[in-house]
Order: sequence, then C-alpha cells, then structure tokens
Amino acid sequence: MIKEQQVLCEGAELMQINLSGKQISQLLSYLSLILKWNRTYNLSAIRDPVESVKKHLLDSLSILPFVKPGRLLDVGSGAGLPGIVISIMQPEIEVSVLDSVGKKCRFMQVVKTGLELENLTVINSRVESFEQNKHYNQITSRAFAGVYKTIHLTKHLLADNGIYLLMKGDYIEEKDIDKLNVIIHPLSVPFIAEKRLVLEIKL
Repeated sequence: MIKEQQVLCEGAELMQINLSGKQISQLLSYLSLILKWNRTYNLSAIRDPVESVKKHLLDSLSILPFVKPGRLLDVGSGAGLPGIVISIMQPEIEVSVLDSVGKKCRFMQVVKTGLELENLTVINSRVESFEQNKHYNQITSRAFAGVYKTIHLTKHLLADNGIYLLMKGDYIEEKDIDKLNVIIHPLSVPFIAEKRLVLEIKL
C-alpha cells in the first residue's frame, strides 16, 4: 500500500494534521479491512484503494479540527466513517459508532478488535430507539439524513451544551438550516474536487 500511504500522508500534511507511525498503520489497516469486506458486504461504492484513501480517510480526517473533548456519537456510521477515524486519531475521546444494519456493525466490531481501539464502542440500533444514561458532548454524521431529521432523531442523546458536527456537501439550502444556531465551516479536502462542509450546530 505504498501509493495509499503516500496519498494519506501528503493529504494529512496539507491539512496540517500530524500522523504518528501507529496512526498511519492503523488507518491503512482499517482501509484494507474496508476493501476486503467490501467484496462481500458492499460497505461502500468506492472500490479503488487510492480513491478510498481520499474519499474515506482524508474526508474523515478533515473533521478533526472541530472535534472537542468529551464523549462522541457517530450516527449512521456505516463502515465507521468518520467515527473510527476519530477513534484512531483521538484515543483520549470515548467514541461510539451507531448503525441499524447488523453487517456494518459486525464489520466495525472486527475493526475495533483488530486495531485494539479501546476507546471505541459499536452500537447496533436504530438511533431513535437507542437510550443512554450518559449523554454525548458531540454527535457527528457523514451520510445519515437531513439536518432537521438528524436532530429530531438524536437530540435525546445530546448533552447540555453539546454540539452537532454534521458533514455535508457544498450546497446547503436555507430551509435546511433556517432557525438553527449554526456555524458553517468550509472544508478543503486534498485531492477531492467536491467542496465539503461541516455544520456546527448548538441547540
């Protein structure tokens, strides 16, 4: 995976994100597992390894500057993006990844075990029926639902003064965020032409 490692390291450097040797190894091992499981479980439409580095790993790394201390829930995590990437990069943060699809959760559990991610919890549940005694300081999603639907389904899990960090494409209509306390952060993801945004929302 020499080419994949080169693209990962160059992209992280362009985003001013420092990767340790261990983190590089974990991220590339995670990518290998995605590509391997993808042959059977159809975790992602992206099959090319280098494109997977760009659109999975680098895209997920781009949210790191906005992640704060405290418990984090990644909703509709799918193959674990961005939650598993955050777990690798921020071992001091307690990260939960939630998905309603059993095969995706089985995959994420394999990643957790294989990469020894002690700060990662995998939850197989529909988010609206998931209950938690301890609330989350931040809730992320990458390809889950519209803004208002995401908030409606998850606000019972958000701690007081908690924030949403919702990853979106470059176009957000006014009706999607009208009346919300939102800061729009443009993202520049190396080697990806499409514009990306993070919506930081406080209720």
